[in-house]
Amino acid sequence: MVELVASSANTIRLFRQEAHIARLPAAVTAFVGRALKGPIHTPVPIGSFADFQRIFGGLWQPSMLSYAVEQFFEHGGRQAIIVRVTNSGRPPTIDLKTAEPRWALRLIGTSPGTREYLRASVDYDGIGPAEPDRFNLVVQRLRAAGSEFIDEQESYRRVSVLPRSDHFIADALARSALVRMTGEPPRYRPIPTPGLGPGSVGYVAANPDGNDGDALSDYDLIGDPAAGTGLAALADAEYFNFLYLPPLTRDRDVGLPALLVALRLCRQRQAMLLVDPPLAWDSVATVLERLRDWPFRSEDALMFYPRLTAFDRLRGRPESFAASAAAAGLLSRCEERVPLWSVTQSEPPSLRAGLRPVLEINDAARSQLLQCGVNVLQSRPSRQHAAARTLMLDAGGTAAGAYLAVRRLVLFVQGCVLQGTRWMLFEHNSPPLWQRAEQQVREFLGGLMAEGAFASAVPEQSYFVICDQRLNGGEAGAGAVRLLFGIAPLRPGEFQACLVTHRAGGSHARAVTVNRLLLAGQRIEEEIETAILRALAV
Repeated sequence: MVELVASSANTIRLFRQEAHIARLPAAVTAFVGRALKGPIHTPVPIGSFADFQRIFGGLWQPSMLSYAVEQFFEHGGRQAIIVRVTNSGRPPTIDLKTAEPRWALRLIGTSPGTREYLRASVDYDGIGPAEPDRFNLVVQRLRAAGSEFIDEQESYRRVSVLPRSDHFIADALARSALVRMTGEPPRYRPIPTPGLGPGSVGYVAANPDGNDGDALSDYDLIGDPAAGTGLAALADAEYFNFLYLPPLTRDRDVGLPALLVALRLCRQRQAMLLVDPPLAWDSVATVLERLRDWPFRSEDALMFYPRLTAFDRLRGRPESFAASAAAAGLLSRCEERVPLWSVTQSEPPSLRAGLRPVLEINDAARSQLLQCGVNVLQSRPSRQHAAARTLMLDAGGTAAGAYLAVRRLVLFVQGCVLQGTRWMLFEHNSPPLWQRAEQQVREFLGGLMAEGAFASAVPEQSYFVICDQRLNGGEAGAGAVRLLFGIAPLRPGEFQACLVTHRAGGSHARAVTVNRLLLAGQRIEEEIETAILRALAV
């Protein structure tokens, strides 16, 4: 637990009260795609499809994101993060008249779309005759056109149309989640909006000039890191475990450029990318043939096959959908039953009633697909249990990273240690700090070992932690503090190692190679020291 205390120099110091690493969530899924309404390029946490309906408008035929989020929660999903992306969408505007017909105060919404129902009200309450530039403004977002169900409201008191004023309307609205001022400021303040009767409040509705935009492209999803758009918006998101980019349209796959950028983001955030098989992969034979030359492979990527048939409530008929969102929901549901490192955890339960695979795949074909890193969702349990795989290059599935449960455990531990040791950055880089951090991580890993997370119940064969002079002394310790740890999730003594670095510019964790198999206990120190030198050289 930590406590933030402001110092006299207006900086923040971090004091550690107890050395404890919290366990982060293990099944939060981030979605990036097109939605009917809502904030754009902003990571929004939600806990149900009702939240998605309220904020992003619910199901919408052009939005594969909306169907994906619905299937995620229907199959047991608990937490999601939504990033809405648009292509040429336009927000609606509001024109507030002034005493001079040629001038008006024009506001423009912050979120594009035809379902962005905004209205504004102006009054002069509490403003004296000697303040002809001042007015009060209220802006509301309605749930539906013409309704009185207000989803959000903002009030701005005593704002001014004068640019040099300390309450200039454009400056005040720069903090608004609903509107901005657009165009030149008017010479006169807007006139009060008339109500329907004495004492009633009047409103001006937004103009019908909002636009939903066009179908997304890969580069809309990729976005601009400098502007924080598209996938780059997730840089400020809360912790997530899976990332999914739904298809661009009903008949257009997400392309490799967007998948590669998404995968790089996943590696930075200790997450896994859910990848849909291309639409053209319409049979097991086609999948096995096309996978040989498919360039996208990674231990941080997952694929589920085949597509699913579900009733489309908007079209009134069955349609086929990619399986990734339902699979993410099933993995989330598993968290309530067994730990993520359990072997059974890596095989999701059956699909809910109403969804069925477009293809029935027998056990022999399922085994072939698994050997290539493709997991199969089924409407009923298989007679043969097989651990789910990642899209790793090792098609034989012999490496630790080829197994979903193992890879999830490694990423989970990396994320927990990275988050739980950030306090190190705010204290003096010295041996007492190193000892405290090392003990903190040892206690955390020891707790996981006691619950059966690792391949052995012997600490020396299950994990190691190093935070000492080799990592932090001399030039190596300049401006940064480092910690090295490893866990053995699949075989005793075969460590998956990670170097954690905290510096003023940000913290990060990256995998390093310590050894392939420790044949004797006395070799551990030699192997680790070699890995430290190699990692720091990189």
